[in-house]
Amino acid sequence: MEQNEQYNIPKVPKRILTSLLSSVSAGVVPRAGAPYIAIGRKDEIAALLSDLEAVNEGGGSMRFLIGRYGSGKSFLIQLIRGYALERDFLTADADLSPERRLYGTGGSGVATYRELMKNLASKASPDGGALQRIIARWITELQNRVVATGISVDDVGFADALNREVLNTMRDMEFLVGGFDFSRVITEYYRAYTEGNDDRKSACLRWLRGEYATKTEARRELGFQTSVIIDDDNWYDFLKLWAALARTMGYRGLVVFIDECVNLYKISHRVSRENNYEKILSMFNDTLQGRASGLALILGGTPQFLEDTRRGLFSYEALRSRLCDSRFALEGFKNLIGPVIRLRRLSDDELFALISRVTKLYAQNYGAEPRITQEQMVEFLKICLGRAGADSMITPREMLRDYMTVLNILMQNPNATFEQVVGSAVTLTHDAKREDEATADENAPAETPMKKFSIDEIEF
Repeated sequence: MEQNEQYNIPKVPKRILTSLLSSVSAGVVPRAGAPYIAIGRKDEIAALLSDLEAVNEGGGSMRFLIGRYGSGKSFLIQLIRGYALERDFLTADADLSPERRLYGTGGSGVATYRELMKNLASKASPDGGALQRIIARWITELQNRVVATGISVDDVGFADALNREVLNTMRDMEFLVGGFDFSRVITEYYRAYTEGNDDRKSACLRWLRGEYATKTEARRELGFQTSVIIDDDNWYDFLKLWAALARTMGYRGLVVFIDECVNLYKISHRVSRENNYEKILSMFNDTLQGRASGLALILGGTPQFLEDTRRGLFSYEALRSRLCDSRFALEGFKNLIGPVIRLRRLSDDELFALISRVTKLYAQNYGAEPRITQEQMVEFLKICLGRAGADSMITPREMLRDYMTVLNILMQNPNATFEQVVGSAVTLTHDAKREDEATADENAPAETPMKKFSIDEIEF
């Protein structure tokens, strides 16, 4: 990999670098370039990569990433998504919302499936929209398999041999829930592909993406009868079919990321909320009992989504008994093998390493070293950690947004100094401290002094 000698970091493609810094400045999770700023999640990454190995062996897995807003859940999801694509898995990701749920009427359930299919990605199509490409790759591989038997593409019997290969490949799928219709549509898509029938191909893709509202509409456009369409009730069954088909097509499996699960916690209607939790329970049991071969599910949510005993997952006893911490899981001990991964707050050293990395990427993007020294970077971090509650509540998102603001101001205002830019923040921090001290109980224990950074002790 080409190195930038001046800043000793990998040379990042300009398109990715610009997008990465823009995302960081806006507090948005970057969809590309996440590994360049991955700091401090080594253990969590290792745990999730071990799940991919289990899926590669034909198993299933399900994890819950739990952390506060801005703690790095979505960032970690995008990071693992990139690793999965590099390892030749298919991935699909979606954010839940009031219009997209795991279970719901009026299309809110199947809307999640449609979003997943829209974002279906492969190594060759990492940005999504890979549905047609992965089927085309599969057909090509089947053709190569037939040719390997000694039958030439120009032979009269090549088409019949290819048809038999397709039917034999799809036969195992027919025994799964919804598998018969799924296999039929895939087979019809193959035939339309070989015949050059674009209308039939389009109709098959619409069915596979769950875009038909009624079976009558599907039958009219497909030209043949199907007993089911993908809807609010059965869309998860078709995810399992895609996972099985992915392995049949030569991929290692399917990794599904569902973020913003806190939107389920926000559902006010109790029955609707519990129906969604019942769907999560079904997913959990399937993946851990071996009924979802080749499928990995990773769900991201807040502590309230998990732990609230009135509206969170812990309000549903079947999930609480499966996901709650063991009485032996004492604070201070690490356990990343269970289904729940709680994202810890990054250490002070890791936060410093993060802003140091961002500074170097910023320099590479603009071709000039930012007007900020390591000592000033340490001072900036002290200011961030000096706010009330920052020891436990500070998140990478808010810290990076503030830091990017400082870098942008210093670059665009040559006469401005670091002290002038952060001066108001220092004043506000000191005022807040004085106010806290004035209202504190006389007998309260002395405040723990803030860590004194030493540049030489920082681990990058």
